[in-house]
Amino acid sequence: MTAKITNAGVMECIEEMREKHTKDRKFLETIELQIGLKDYDPQKDKRFVGTVRLPNVPRPKLRICLIADAKHQDEAKKNNLDIDVTDLDTLKKFNKDKKLVKKWAKKYALLLASDTVLKKVPVVVGPILNRIGMFPTVVSHAEPLAMKIENTRASVKFQLKKVTCLAVAVGNYDMTNDQLKANVMMALNFLASLLKKQWHNLKSVVIKTTMGKPIRIL
Repeated sequence: MTAKITNAGVMECIEEMREKHTKDRKFLETIELQIGLKDYDPQKDKRFVGTVRLPNVPRPKLRICLIADAKHQDEAKKNNLDIDVTDLDTLKKFNKDKKLVKKWAKKYALLLASDTVLKKVPVVVGPILNRIGMFPTVVSHAEPLAMKIENTRASVKFQLKKVTCLAVAVGNYDMTNDQLKANVMMALNFLASLLKKQWHNLKSVVIKTTMGKPIRIL
């Protein structure tokens, strides 16, 4: 691990971020890591993508919609899960209208689909979900739905696109400093494992609340 990023150093940055947080907002602020990479050329280098489950749920209110079969609909209702649930018949009403499908999908941070209906989703709504990066993640009946939702809300995705800047939510303002530190360290260790020169590819790392000032970790 790079000597520049340590547990103690991250904790200091979290404490500084709290000190500079002078105004309480009417909503729960997300805490985000903003990362700049160096010695990376998105045109030439292999673009990476990876998802890691953090120890503590950073976004407990993440908006999710499940395109469910009958069994998953019952399970969601029975467990009173905090997600929206729809089915293929409802999606058929969009009549493959790109604008309507896009407007519906963009209300959510993420779409899930029961494994029994996943293959039918593109048939019903067309290819638009793929194009806007909202193709549903599969959910099987082998794991409890509540656990899948929890894991989804606790996971962050690192994906290199056309620019060498990345941003991920690693926590929220209600979390303890220790919880935040655990999430930050897990996220950075995982990102380093995706990079070709690992820690040497990190140019800058900043932590900030939604409305707060950025604090440099690296």
